[in-house]
Amino acid sequence: MNLKGLHRVTLIDYPGRIACTLFLFGCNFKCGFCHNPELVLKDDEKNIPEQEFFSFLEKRKQYLNGICITGGEPLLTLEKDFLKKIKSLGYSIKLDTNGSFPEKLLEFLNDGLVDFVSMDIKSSKEKYNEITETQVDISKIEDSIKIISKMPEYEFRTTILRDIHNKQEIKKIAIWLNELIGKKPKIFVLQAFKNKGKILSKIFENEKDVSEEDLEPLREEIKDFFEKVEVRG
Repeated sequence: MNLKGLHRVTLIDYPGRIACTLFLFGCNFKCGFCHNPELVLKDDEKNIPEQEFFSFLEKRKQYLNGICITGGEPLLTLEKDFLKKIKSLGYSIKLDTNGSFPEKLLEFLNDGLVDFVSMDIKSSKEKYNEITETQVDISKIEDSIKIISKMPEYEFRTTILRDIHNKQEIKKIAIWLNELIGKKPKIFVLQAFKNKGKILSKIFENEKDVSEEDLEPLREEIKDFFEKVEVRG
């Protein structure tokens, strides 16, 4: 488990919490528009020592009340004892995941080690292999969706690119989630793609940013499929 980056404070990565964000190395998907390619490509020796990370948490207990663990795909390497140590310090834990490790996710949830899950829904299920450039076991994605939908706190989210996520595509996602869960999911987030200059695939090097205004027609298209649809720029 390689700790690759730490944002010392965030007001947006963990809804309702003042948190820090921890980045873990490694991902089993190869989405071309990924804006964290350094967490997907070749590893290096620039890791944050665990001792240093926990020393930081000890010192910030009176200022922070949550930790967001992201990647990459954190469930690829995340360890139970690591989560237990965080929980022992009194922090709530939010996990970002692509949903491809439902067994590990369920184990952590059953042990009370994760409080909030944000799952990326890459596309409609018919396009998953194309978008992730990986042979995806869609049954695992669906298992994770069903597991997460039973949590008190969760969200599903899709990063929107103009040429991929049109109204038809977004509606397919909404219908898929509704049919799978058997009711309206709580929160779905339309997240605007931002080109920060570091993209995994050259195909997306010149991809234009998506604005909140661009997302409003998509929100209108699916607002009746969820308890709440949020737009994040």
